[in-house]
Amino acid sequence: MTPKRIPDSAGNARVIEDPLDPWHAAALHAALDLDGPPPQAGDPLPPLWHFVYFREAARASALGHDGHPRTGDFIPDVGLPRRMWAGGRLRFLAPLILGAPARRVSAVQNVALKQGRGGPLAFVTIRHEIFAGQALAIREEQDLVYRPLPAPGDPAPAPAPRRADAPAWRREATADSTLLFRYSALTYNGHKIHYDLRHATEVEGYPDLVVHGPLIAQLLADLARAHAPRPLARFEFRAVSPVFRGRPFALCGAPERAGGAEQAIDLWALNEDGRLAMTARATPEPGR
Repeated sequence: MTPKRIPDSAGNARVIEDPLDPWHAAALHAALDLDGPPPQAGDPLPPLWHFVYFREAARASALGHDGHPRTGDFIPDVGLPRRMWAGGRLRFLAPLILGAPARRVSAVQNVALKQGRGGPLAFVTIRHEIFAGQALAIREEQDLVYRPLPAPGDPAPAPAPRRADAPAWRREATADSTLLFRYSALTYNGHKIHYDLRHATEVEGYPDLVVHGPLIAQLLADLARAHAPRPLARFEFRAVSPVFRGRPFALCGAPERAGGAEQAIDLWALNEDGRLAMTARATPEPGR
């Protein structure tokens, strides 16, 4: 399948306003079965928890075969049907306060067409700027990858690498069907790989339902936040291989050392075979 040429007019900016209803943060807190009281009105939103806000409600008739909004409007039509959120980079500049209105301005920043081991690929980068009042609170770049659907005779994907070093902190996790459903509902994510077993296995070629990459990234950010000496200023992550429903995975982290001084936090997630599922890096605010 040959990807389409991208028109110059693709990627007009979009604005979504959100009152940051505390219920959504409380619902995420409950879905993750976290201890302690949930975030309340007036509390700052933890890093990456904004993924459950600024949701776009596309009409059913505007959805593609996979449950995502069809490309060709905001995201250009690259002619490749299989979508994956491959990673992102975030800067936290000011807090988002629950119950206080916020605004997200989004635009397609870049589209690149490449030839990969398994066929053509399209890399789409979306830039989000999130404002709390007039203050820029979060600057985010989101990386999407589009690929052809798998076909008989396609080469098997190369196994993900392993990490031999021991983490300083490690949490075990499992995502069952209920968590996948609740996270999809909270983020208004209609991608069928997270809830439609037949689509995930027969159309997209996975062995089971897929755990959301942003959910794993958020869990890694939560791990970093629990051990960072100061609030996070930056976070970046890259998906390496999928994690599947009901299969245990590990959230790992360790302080990064440069010249003997602790700086950023190195983070990674391992699948049930001990292979890399995601890498990430968190940078706390500078010390005073």
